[in-house]
Amino acid sequence: MHLKDILTPSMKSVRRAYDPRPLWQRRLSADSEFCRAVVAAGYLSQEQMLRAVQRYRLGCSRDGGVIFWQIDQMGLIWDGKIMYYRPDCHRDHSRHPNWVSHLLKVHYGCQHLDIPTAHCLFGQHLLKGAAESTTVAVVEAEKTAVILSELFPAYLWLATGGLNELSTIKLFPLRHYRVVLFPDTDEHHQAYSLWYETAQKARRDYGVHCFVSPILERRATAEQKQRKIDLVDWAHPDPSEGWVKGPPPAPPEGKGELSTLNPQLSVFNV
Repeated sequence: MHLKDILTPSMKSVRRAYDPRPLWQRRLSADSEFCRAVVAAGYLSQEQMLRAVQRYRLGCSRDGGVIFWQIDQMGLIWDGKIMYYRPDCHRDHSRHPNWVSHLLKVHYGCQHLDIPTAHCLFGQHLLKGAAESTTVAVVEAEKTAVILSELFPAYLWLATGGLNELSTIKLFPLRHYRVVLFPDTDEHHQAYSLWYETAQKARRDYGVHCFVSPILERRATAEQKQRKIDLVDWAHPDPSEGWVKGPPPAPPEGKGELSTLNPQLSVFNV
């Protein structure tokens, strides 16, 4: 007698439904509205987008949302943020973002339980195997990290997922690397000030070698600051015109201050 002979119909159904692959791997896809929009808007080519999908393990929800997985350097999944984008590659604010952790609670009927959730940096899994000489660039939006990872491959691009999502504990895993933070800009310098304070605290508490780039504070126009642009908006203001800031060469060797990087590096040239 074989195992299949003693399984009930319901047990056979469960057995067929079991998938041993990691959750992110089951949803790995370049078919999300986001991935299509990035290519259609001229930010990346199809080939570049496919590489970025593999690099960041981007997923696709059943309703076309992109899943930005938060996976650490140990391969542990902390959560996944589901977001929606318009064909012009801007956020679709008519559809609220969601979290995979919340959907799992609903699926298993435990949404009423106060189960705490925690998050890590988007792209943190890329730290595994990265040389200590690597320069880690941290931005706010996952979209920005994905796009710039192809245009500026000499740097390892991570994202916080929000202005207020940067914290000293999230910077702790970066303590062995050179780190440059690129906050979005605004009229009152609030984003820059907030990230600067966090960077200083991370340096004091954990010895994280942080530098906050003032490039947008110094280079963005008043109109751009009013729109609260980020690094992608500044370097690529009009997809029809292409990139206006060429990607920089590899960063110099050593562990000197990031502020002393070659002034010819466009993203650091302030």
